Amino acid sequence: MRWDRVQTDQDDDRFARRTALAAEVGARLGIDEAALGRLVETFYARAREDDLLGPVFAVHVENWPSHEAKVQAFWSSVMLLSGRYRGQPMVAHARLDVDARHFDRWLALFEATAREMLAPVGADALVERAKRIAQSLELGIATARGTVLAPGRRLDPP
Repeated sequence: MRWDRVQTDQDDDRFARRTALAAEVGARLGIDEAALGRLVETFYARAREDDLLGPVFAVHVENWPSHEAKVQAFWSSVMLLSGRYRGQPMVAHARLDVDARHFDRWLALFEATAREMLAPVGADALVERAKRIAQSLELGIATARGTVLAPGRRLDPP
């Protein structure tokens, strides 16, 4: 709540509706906050050890618990509609020295982790959303570099 705003019953009602919706969506997908936390932690442990992804993360992530908490909040907002994430993923990723290979590897590792840790319906939903987000980030990074990717084109190395 902002300091200059008074908490209202309407705010409480919105919070209650959002919480109920998150629980409903999570139950349908077999995903909850704890499952997302385990998934994020496992994925990043693997990503840090990956020959292609590890060096990128080593340069850009100093505080792993903070990073993982932010990513968990992101996936909670995306998958459970929780509204927990406050940030700008495009801004955070636009400066990275990555290309199509990094996106492909990230998706492969993320999908393998999701399919190992979640029920099929939840893994399917999460992976589908991750693919769309990755595509959007790849296009955004290309644009930040002054390149417009034609349909079917991928991000070249910087």
